Amino acid sequence: MEIIQIVGLGLLATILIILVREKEPEFALQLSLVVSILIFGLMLTKIIAIIDFLRNLALKANINLIYLDTILKVIGIAYIAEFGAAICRDAGEGVIASKIEFAGKVLIMVLAIPVMLAILESVMQLLP
Repeated sequence: MEIIQIVGLGLLATILIILVREKEPEFALQLSLVVSILIFGLMLTKIIAIIDFLRNLALKANINLIYLDTILKVIGIAYIAEFGAAICRDAGEGVIASKIEFAGKVLIMVLAIPVMLAILESVMQLLP
């Protein structure tokens, strides 16, 4: 099971970071970044498989891929913003982390505008 390997890697890295942080805080941060990127890389193939599955499902259901792409972009922005904010928090930069989260929320709202317009147009066509 991959989750056991990932949790094991995370726990091992956490213990190592705790031991190293007092003497070498820069190395501890670099180790945290490397392990975070490694775990993200391990999950990338799973993410790609999920995206392919959703695209195939949307094609079979005859759903416009523009909506699926928008949803996938929103999910991607949310994950990337959370990932970046967590790294900033680990480095002790909570203010920058909150700004990254704010930027992610704004970008999600920008992507939501075309979907909201499409919904409004659909509702307007239903009204007499």
